[in-house]
Amino acid sequence: MADTTYSPKVYRTQGGTELVVASGGQIKLETGGKLVPNSGTQASAIADAPAGGTGATAGAYDTSANRDLLIAAVNSILAALRGAGIIAT
Repeated sequence: MADTTYSPKVYRTQGGTELVVASGGQIKLETGGKLVPNSGTQASAIADAPAGGTGATAGAYDTSANRDLLIAAVNSILAALRGAGIIAT
């Protein structure tokens, strides 16, 4: 007889084709662990965006070159998320 009191928050579906994380469940990666997409390789590191300026109106993205850096960084992040299957293409 099945134990009806056992209710895991992380489980595989019948047939094992999906891993489900229910409300309150979580997956922890230990030091050295990583999530790897189907391609078998991790996404490349993404450079930090430039730091902000000072003053009420100054900022890191006041020049078109810095705005281009920000756009490139955001696009790199989106590409990495798509490559890992976290967001749709």
